[in-house]
Amino acid sequence: MKDIHETIAFYQQIGFTLSMTVPEEGNYVWAMMHCGNVTFMFQSFESLADELPEISRLPGASLLFYIKIKDIRAFFDSIKQKLTVLKGLEKTFYGATEFSIKDNNGYVLTFAEDE
Repeated sequence: MKDIHETIAFYQQIGFTLSMTVPEEGNYVWAMMHCGNVTFMFQSFESLADELPEISRLPGASLLFYIKIKDIRAFFDSIKQKLTVLKGLEKTFYGATEFSIKDNNGYVLTFAEDE
């Protein structure tokens, strides 16, 4: 991540809770967040520069997260005005109800429920 504090604020908007940070206070270089059974760990590019200088990418890259949740319609209604919705609620041919958003780092998060 380029800005972990911005990323933490984004994920808090959609219900994630900050679990742990390094350092514990101040300018974080690593953070763990969770919501239900989903856990994300975020790390700044700067903190990896010496150890893994090969890590660099354009925002968003080519990664999509697929997250199964319960009560998708209420969740969608609670966040749809707060962030960028790429695809609204839609019933798929395989029976899931899904929607997709874009996070502050350009990643696509698709939430799904087998209704």
